[in-house]
Amino acid sequence: MAELVDQVDEDDRVVAVVERAEAMRARLLHRIAVTVCRDAEDRILVHRRPDDDSRHPGHYDTVAGGAAEAGESYGEAAARELREELGIRLAEPPRLVFKRIYEGPYGPYWMGVHEARLGPAETASITPEPREIAWWGWMTVDEIRDAARTLPFVGGEGSALWTYLEETG
Repeated sequence: MAELVDQVDEDDRVVAVVERAEAMRARLLHRIAVTVCRDAEDRILVHRRPDDDSRHPGHYDTVAGGAAEAGESYGEAAARELREELGIRLAEPPRLVFKRIYEGPYGPYWMGVHEARLGPAETASITPEPREIAWWGWMTVDEIRDAARTLPFVGGEGSALWTYLEETG
């Protein structure tokens, strides 16, 4: 069954429900929800995508997320993606830090960037989905900056992480 998403306008208002593949093919605005996860030491969860992944194979990433399903809020989508990709179950949806339109390689989209502060129990329960995540670990912002000089990161300098860091200080 095809994945359905809300097509939205420049003001993030729903104008139609379309198949995700069609939204990407026709470059229709739709919603993406991602989350930056931080631990008690303020480190950021970093993961590497599998080498055979259809999008950004072998690249490192600092957010977990994906398309919001039709009728799903940004927070609901962010929480669902954390469960699906990392096995993280939050008591409350992650906090929305900002949303804006991004122009990505797969078309334009509204991206809601969230933050989840993980406690010891949530951190200990991380169980990545191997089809989504080949490796994961915790890094400081400085370690990420250093790694981004030599390793391929999704989004590069224009990634959601750098805007998130500007927004959160």
